Amino acid sequence: MSTYLPTIKQLQYLVALHEHGHFGRAADASFVSQSTLSAGIRELESLLGVTLVERSRRVVRFTALGEQVVAKANRLLREAEELSDLVQAAGKPLSGQLRMSVIPTIAPFMLPRILPRLKKERPDLQLMLREETSQDAIESLQHGRVDCVLLALPFDTGEVEMEHIADDRLFVAFPKDDPRDPPDEIPPEMIDQGRLLLLEDGHCLREHALAACNRSELRASASMIGTSLHTLVQMVDNDLGLTMLPEMALDAGILNGTEVVARPVESDTAKREIALVWRKNSPREADFKLLAEELRAG
Repeated sequence: MSTYLPTIKQLQYLVALHEHGHFGRAADASFVSQSTLSAGIRELESLLGVTLVERSRRVVRFTALGEQVVAKANRLLREAEELSDLVQAAGKPLSGQLRMSVIPTIAPFMLPRILPRLKKERPDLQLMLREETSQDAIESLQHGRVDCVLLALPFDTGEVEMEHIADDRLFVAFPKDDPRDPPDEIPPEMIDQGRLLLLEDGHCLREHALAACNRSELRASASMIGTSLHTLVQMVDNDLGLTMLPEMALDAGILNGTEVVARPVESDTAKREIALVWRKNSPREADFKLLAEELRAG
């Protein structure tokens, strides 16, 4: 058995460099100086007696062996975090640090309503939030950068455990005095493909909206405007088209100060499921279920 083993910190530096592809950004993400991160990786290479990273002025490139070491380091770091989680779970329920990713079409509408109560009722919980698209959030979960993810389904989450939080209906948002005089419920066939504004690729709400319409031609013709629902609302308010919004955004007042009118889509599939997901066999499963109860109560 080797007398000298890599430290957790050295492995964290290596994984951060692989994730960010740049020493400066990896150092910032690790909350250390660039020289400290670089020295830690050199110490690791010296300890192992191999080159893991090829350095040049413009490019950071991992060797073939470096890629294998990163993959193993990710697994080791995940195991170390689970060890910490195991100890955490044995203490007071839903306490200590908990890292959660939340997708952008949920975070600004659901969290302001829930966080004040959570802070008051769970003062020992240190909730660390990270806003990411669904794909990035699931990758963060798989690589151990976060403990759980609050997102909307359907979405390919891989092998995870989950708790249902709520169903979130989808609405069509029209400019005021729309010439077609929208009814109380909007049949999918009434949605004008030439006027539909949606989030850019990468946001799962885009796919949920298209699925709610159940019209394949919309997938090819829908415009992509901006990266936020607030931008889309402003576009609609200026009579540049129509869009689709989740009910939680309407409840949070996204239309306040506008003349936009919203109507529910007349379809059984016009909704998304809000869910909390976490890695299978996590020792903090009880904490995540308690958190799900708190989120449902909000």
